[in-house]
Amino acid sequence: MATKTSSETTKNKTAAKTTVKTATTKTATAKAAPKTAATRTVKKTVVKSVEKKKILFVASEATPFIQTGGLAEVIGSLSKALAANDNLDVRVVLPLYSDIKKSDRDKFSYIGNIYVHLAWRNQYCGIFEYVKDGVTFYFIDNEFYFKRPGCYGYFDDGERFAFFSRSVLEIMPVINFYPDIMHCHDWQAALAAIYLKTNYCFRPEYQFIRALFTIHNIEYQGWYSLDLLSDLFDIYGSYQYLVEYKNCINLMKGAIECCERFSTVSPRYAGEIKEEYFAHGLDPIVRKNHFKLSGILNGIDDEGYNCEKDTHLFANYTPDDFSNKALCKKGLQKLLGLPQKADTPIISMVSRLVSHKGLDLVTTVIEELLQDDVQVVILGTGDAHFEGFFSDLARRYPDKFSANIAFNGDLSRKIYSGSDIFLMPSKSEPCGLSQMIACRYGTVPIVRETGGLYDSIKPLENGYTFANYNAHDMLYVIRQAVNDYKNKEEWKELMYRAATTDFSWNRSAKLYEALYFDMLK
Repeated sequence: MATKTSSETTKNKTAAKTTVKTATTKTATAKAAPKTAATRTVKKTVVKSVEKKKILFVASEATPFIQTGGLAEVIGSLSKALAANDNLDVRVVLPLYSDIKKSDRDKFSYIGNIYVHLAWRNQYCGIFEYVKDGVTFYFIDNEFYFKRPGCYGYFDDGERFAFFSRSVLEIMPVINFYPDIMHCHDWQAALAAIYLKTNYCFRPEYQFIRALFTIHNIEYQGWYSLDLLSDLFDIYGSYQYLVEYKNCINLMKGAIECCERFSTVSPRYAGEIKEEYFAHGLDPIVRKNHFKLSGILNGIDDEGYNCEKDTHLFANYTPDDFSNKALCKKGLQKLLGLPQKADTPIISMVSRLVSHKGLDLVTTVIEELLQDDVQVVILGTGDAHFEGFFSDLARRYPDKFSANIAFNGDLSRKIYSGSDIFLMPSKSEPCGLSQMIACRYGTVPIVRETGGLYDSIKPLENGYTFANYNAHDMLYVIRQAVNDYKNKEEWKELMYRAATTDFSWNRSAKLYEALYFDMLK
């Protein structure tokens, strides 16, 4: 820097001698020039020294590496959208499950390993790294805990995710990354927020990390016996009050108490979980901490779900020209063995087959609906009761009903694009992604007014809604939609409005960024 300033000074002095004749002017010019150059240099240095805010996601799954539900899609898409912002350095920590594809694992870089202390245990923790779409992913390796099929459902899930949460905090010195915001998702990551504010709160390097906890589904809270408090979770008496609830350990309750802020995945759901009906027993804790609560509606990957480019479809089309959607419908009918009737509306559901998805409403009136000129397609797995009911219905109504008891990503895209109406009558729905995906393919959704369904679908703007959890209220709205379907011009306008609704992550990412910066004030 000194050499550069000296050179500029010499040039300025020479220029001054050429153009100015008085000694006084020469001196003034020579002094002024280096000062201006120095000023420019300082300004550039200030711009370069602006540091990005560091965001660390802690989650149990994320696309494109491992997925069991909507959580993974949120983590994968939201982190990517936030990383596109020049103000943020976004990183994600995940367990290294054995179900992660070998083709992905081969790309991961080994950073090193440490041993993580958890109560009386001292467990190996390998650390792997991979950068994708501007996001740095870290994977916690421990074969004892994670070399198993699937992600959840094991008797020792509490211990597995306690180890994972503790590892997140222990690897920070190794990766040299102490985040400004540690953003934890659902009960599997709740202990990371709890440990940060208890076991690690006296370590100087952790004292300025803020914690945000996002509830994707309040039904799953991480309940355990109080007997396990110290032996399993390494939490001792002075902190027991944080996680104790109804004479049990409740990890979600502990995260809500410990974090600076907590959020849900839609504004409506943020209000609903203050009520006993929706909160699964946690409503007093939510109401107590309501001043920390916000709701931000999820988005979807609008490039991944794109009717113009999706290679899974029988034919591509655009919101400006839906003509090829008829080919998608014909191809779907042929694939599922349904009569190829262009003017018969297809009503579809892509869902987990569980009661809170509103399937008891469907089973109540489905045979009444099948008396009309409609075809109904269902894709999903879940409770044996619903799987058996729909399989039997498909045998009795082979020309009108198709039951596909499977988890099939390719078929789901074909159903979204080949259907006319998408049904989502959930009893509760924190956000819901399926109604947004259906819109992207020009398939008009019918939803119950709850959670994110209420926030994303507006009557006759981009779909249909009903309020009461009542089977015949739902049937009335379905028949209204089927009747409107016959008016092709108005239906095409409704399809266009649905397909062009902005459900991108860019909108949601801006709201999360604002929340992060508000937490850092």
